[in-house]
Amino acid sequence: MATLKAPPHDYRIENVDAANGSLLPPSSSRHLFADYSLAVAVAVKSVADPTRQEVRVVHIPSGEVVFRTSAGQAF
Repeated sequence: MATLKAPPHDYRIENVDAANGSLLPPSSSRHLFADYSLAVAVAVKSVADPTRQEVRVVHIPSGEVVFRTSAGQAF
């Protein structure tokens, strides 16, 4: 029987603003995910208004911000 190796947690969600009604626990500002798509989906859902609150998804090995809401930017 093969054993499953846990995937690395390569993505971190960073809340810049305090998240009201967040899906993420308010006690921690670092949330780790192995899957990019899941990290982005949870990041967007974790803020009440992604157009006014900034949240980022960071690729941990490279330190690159791979997703960021457009908080405070007018188009």
